[in-house]
Amino acid sequence: MASATRKVLVPISNGTEPMEAVITIDILRRAGADVTVASVEKQLCVDACHGMKIVADAPISDCADTVFDLIFLPGGMPGAASLRDCKILESMVNKQAADGRFYAAICAAPAVALGSWGLLKEKKAMCYPSFMEQQLSSSAIIVESRVLQDGKLVTSRGPGTAMEFSVALVEQLFGKDKADEVSGPLVMRPNHGDEYNVLELNPMEWTFDSCPKILVPVADGTEEMEATMIIDVLRRAKAEVVVASVGDKLEILASRKVKLEADILLEEAVKLSYDLIVLPGGLGGAQAFANSEQLVNLLKTQREANRPYGAICASPALVLESHGLLKGKKATAFPAMCDKLSDKSEVENRVVVDGNLITSRGPGTSMEFSLAIVEKLFQREKALEIAKTMLFLHMLICNNKPCVFVQKSNN
Repeated sequence: MASATRKVLVPISNGTEPMEAVITIDILRRAGADVTVASVEKQLCVDACHGMKIVADAPISDCADTVFDLIFLPGGMPGAASLRDCKILESMVNKQAADGRFYAAICAAPAVALGSWGLLKEKKAMCYPSFMEQQLSSSAIIVESRVLQDGKLVTSRGPGTAMEFSVALVEQLFGKDKADEVSGPLVMRPNHGDEYNVLELNPMEWTFDSCPKILVPVADGTEEMEATMIIDVLRRAKAEVVVASVGDKLEILASRKVKLEADILLEEAVKLSYDLIVLPGGLGGAQAFANSEQLVNLLKTQREANRPYGAICASPALVLESHGLLKGKKATAFPAMCDKLSDKSEVENRVVVDGNLITSRGPGTSMEFSLAIVEKLFQREKALEIAKTMLFLHMLICNNKPCVFVQKSNN
């Protein structure tokens, strides 16, 4: 079972929640699944939520006659409604369920799409809290869980549960050994839903004028989960995020072959100044950053001006350390890269803030990393508000209405 190829369909549309789509695609591909990203729009490039552009592999019409082991519907609105209204997709998912093959949905998609198609009747299911009443009306059996399986149906709650949901899908398709193999390098949280913790040294205020302007470079080989979570979360906080391609075209092919489209080229981005520059990881992307004289010079200027900068995963070691940008600073990085850091004293921490520098470890720490940035720019209350909205922290349903609580770790 573990060696068999599994074919997976992930349809996307304008208004798809990018974290839910990209995290699931990335993790399934890490497991060896043959994932087809299909657009239900007239064009391959879709305008996902929070200004992100994702380029599909094929139009949905090209996939209609293919048999998939799993069809997964990401959430986001109006993305889930567009998936619901796609007749080709509706026919495919109905046949998938009738034939006893896996189908899955997250966030708004269980209620808006699967419920509308009659695929939740007498099924145990979960969705984003604000869609609970709609899901109840579809005769689904609501069960309080971050990830829920009922037969061949797997559902989950939102962006903050997408990573554990994706690993659960890997387990269903490939077995527990493969799921454990894939989840290990992700550096996932041991207690999903608990409040996150950040190590801060040499505290300083991160200042900006009216709205923080943040540069997020991307390149071929960038880790798409990390880039997507950083961009998505910071835009939820209403920061002005500029996504710049370190290359000669806007479209980049990320580390797990997700195609993302940047806002501008780096050569244009370097003409501006930023309140924060933050680098996603991914081996190929980090190497491209380290080799970009324009980006390295911009980072050096940022440091000299005592303005904030940060990096995650491979980038602290391959970019910041290699160009002297960690001198006198405590930092962390992807576990396999920590040996490259001169100062390893704080590498076991998931997120480290040292004055105007913030670093983190990998895909599984990206949400905490992004929320820590929000906290530095907008205070902790704003970060917790966003974390709860994304269901990164625990949320229960009380009398069919969402009620949030923060469960603190014992650590």
